[in-house]
Amino acid sequence: MPYREKTAWLALIAIAVTYGPYFTLSAIFQPVDVPNLPQLGLFAATTISQLIILGVGHIYLGMKAPQDRRMPPDERDQAIQRRSFQSAYYVLMMGMIVVGGIMPFTEHGWTIVNAAIMIMVISEVVQYSVTVISYRRYS
Repeated sequence: MPYREKTAWLALIAIAVTYGPYFTLSAIFQPVDVPNLPQLGLFAATTISQLIILGVGHIYLGMKAPQDRRMPPDERDQAIQRRSFQSAYYVLMMGMIVVGGIMPFTEHGWTIVNAAIMIMVISEVVQYSVTVISYRRYS
């Protein structure tokens, strides 16, 4: 399995482990007031947890295969990266049009904030999923 595919899997796992509980708790305990410090604290804990998982994972993967980590991306890697970024960009733009252009007229407060965070997370999931699928398809 190529190093870049391993890092994509790592990112998908980190997103599932951190943002899955965040959005579950946000749906169960819907905040109404802005600013809501407990909600902000939950988001901060989620972000810090994701950074720790990714940091430890990248260090582990880098120590396990240091030569793969240092290799510059070849044409296939660049094509996969381009395709995954393009797919994620379309998801992000469509979501932000909804969050920034429509939701301010129908929703308020943390509902909009959590929707924006969810769109960013979904676009990251799309990016890493396309990366994994592309490496699986072309291996």
